[in-house]
Amino acid sequence: MTRLLRTLALLTATGIAGPALAQDTIVLGVSAPLSGAAASWGIGTDWASQQAAKHINDAGGIKVGGKAYKVEVRSVDNKYTAGDGMKTAETLISRDKVKIFTQSIGTAPVKAIQALTERENILLFTSAWGRSVKGPNFPLTFTVINTPDEVLAPIYATVKQRHPDVKTVLMLNPNDASGQDTAKDATKFWTEAGIKVVDSLYFERSTTEFQPIATKIATQKPDIVDLGGTPPANAGTVLKELEVQGWKGVKVIGAGTGSDVLVRTGGASANGTYMGLAADFDGPTATEVQRKLNAGAKEALKESLNVIHMGGYDGVMAAKAGIEAANSLDPKKIAEALPKAVFDISYGKAAFGSKAIYGTPQQLLIPIVVTQIQEGKTVEVVRILPDELKKRLGQ
Repeated sequence: MTRLLRTLALLTATGIAGPALAQDTIVLGVSAPLSGAAASWGIGTDWASQQAAKHINDAGGIKVGGKAYKVEVRSVDNKYTAGDGMKTAETLISRDKVKIFTQSIGTAPVKAIQALTERENILLFTSAWGRSVKGPNFPLTFTVINTPDEVLAPIYATVKQRHPDVKTVLMLNPNDASGQDTAKDATKFWTEAGIKVVDSLYFERSTTEFQPIATKIATQKPDIVDLGGTPPANAGTVLKELEVQGWKGVKVIGAGTGSDVLVRTGGASANGTYMGLAADFDGPTATEVQRKLNAGAKEALKESLNVIHMGGYDGVMAAKAGIEAANSLDPKKIAEALPKAVFDISYGKAAFGSKAIYGTPQQLLIPIVVTQIQEGKTVEVVRILPDELKKRLGQ
């Protein structure tokens, strides 16, 4: 609410508020956790989304039917729960007349939102990790970050190559749709990698004491602990408790998003952790756009951006591309135009694809990056450009 009030105050001061806002501005919605253990994902996503809106507005807006529209992003706190996801989405749809959500985080809240958006002809961009939000039954849903089918096989192969003696893994995930989807996919990919899953544990999102869970993990002596979709604040606490227990195996977080929060909570115990959704946006493989955004985030948020945050920026840019490709504000027409478009996002040129996997081309094709925390920093160890994207770009 505070963000919305600040935005409206700014619009009033610049003369954009009031009737002109309703007539000439496209309001885009973001549903993300802005409080709780996953708040770092939502706060960074809101910030990155606002930067994309500013970039578009500074360049003259979105062009539709010979008219230029300004863009405004309004973010709401879904608290990473289905109930709050639905409630806040209904507010954006009814109060703000939102027809496009450019980012939505968390499989549980996204599934709740999706039931509404698909029925009400509203476009939904998401970073939900679960495969259950994709497919022909959801023609108005598009995923803007890599998910298990893109990430898990490469990260597990990297672990196996670098640690050839590992034979067993124990998984820990949140006890909701996000965590359950992650565990299901991870079990499949670990098994295919030749690693035995000895146990799959869950914890409630409200959990703050992880010592008993760490004890249960350590007593089983797995070679690998995979924290799956565990938020970074919780994951850091688990890693610290495991170190206290004397466990010294390989640490993996398939949905691991970066070192800042993980190191802040886990300290030195976070070192060595492999992650599937982190990237070094200051490094040599980052684009100029990503370096600029990351520098701004460090100043504004006091932490680096991660892949989920960048999905906020990319969702807004994808919405712009779809609207202009369709030359329409109708979500159905935008959804039909998007799979045919090649457009600019933070990674450079991108497109939607992966029909062979999901039945519809609704997965954003971007580099797959495996990173590791080394001395408190996120270091890239593997980068793969999808073959389908190479073909689309003529490479």
